[in-house]
Amino acid sequence: MNLLFKALNDQTRRQILELLKDKDMTAGEISDAFNISKPSISHHLDILKRADLVSFDKKGQFITYSINTTILEDVLKWIITLKN
Repeated sequence: MNLLFKALNDQTRRQILELLKDKDMTAGEISDAFNISKPSISHHLDILKRADLVSFDKKGQFITYSINTTILEDVLKWIITLKN
């Protein structure tokens, strides 16, 4: 769970998740939405992958990323149990 909170603690990573909420995207498409270097975007995507917030599908040279809402649902359920 520490990896999840670390991943969500960064504004760029939250913005990446917002983009992926609407549609699956390649790393290049994600990178085009930001004014930062491609290696920086790759680093953010790696952190999101390690936190299991995004999944990916490699087809040839392209990697398509999609949001993994299951982990977020699990966290929400856990937070709700803390309230009770």
